[in-house]
Amino acid sequence: MSTPAGHTYPVKAEHERYRGSMFTVVTDEVVMPGGRVAERDYIKHVGAVGVVAVDEQERVVLIKQYRHPPRARLWELPAGLIDVKGEDLPAAALRELGEEADLTAGRLETLVDLHPTPGASNELIRVYLARELGEVPEAERHERRDEEAELTVARVPLDEAVAMVLRGEITNAACAAGVLAAARARDNGWRDVRPVDAPLPDAAVGR
Repeated sequence: MSTPAGHTYPVKAEHERYRGSMFTVVTDEVVMPGGRVAERDYIKHVGAVGVVAVDEQERVVLIKQYRHPPRARLWELPAGLIDVKGEDLPAAALRELGEEADLTAGRLETLVDLHPTPGASNELIRVYLARELGEVPEAERHERRDEEAELTVARVPLDEAVAMVLRGEITNAACAAGVLAAARARDNGWRDVRPVDAPLPDAAVGR
């Protein structure tokens, strides 16, 4: 049976199962092509930003942090939730870069947008490219707590970071995509990056 072109998958009803500070778990009753109604469980997420910070020596800033669901310390980008009221995405990215890597950036551009788990969540991560890096003064540095207290920061040559992705050493989706996108953009003379205020993908509308 063919699928009608342009079917909009209207939601007949939404049932909230759990509400937390980062996400809400819901069950939607979705009208499928042909009229059948099917239930779809998913996570409504606040969204996040990540930062591929590249220094003058073409080294990328990576952090290693414990993540409880996989019970592992993962290589990641400086990144975090969009959870500060009134804060725009570039400001959130610069805040996370300062809090997690003690760095500032004189130049920020849009690198890549990601839906890391579209089968289970509406989470959207915008990954920025940060350059012209500087140090946050020691007296102004963020006090890291809980898992972040053991966070480590490393500067890795961008090509080596690409190799880490391909060897399976970097498995965090935003980190892997960001590293690969940054390497591609560098090889093209940074012409592929978008402005810092580039619009979000159409799929993010109505979140």
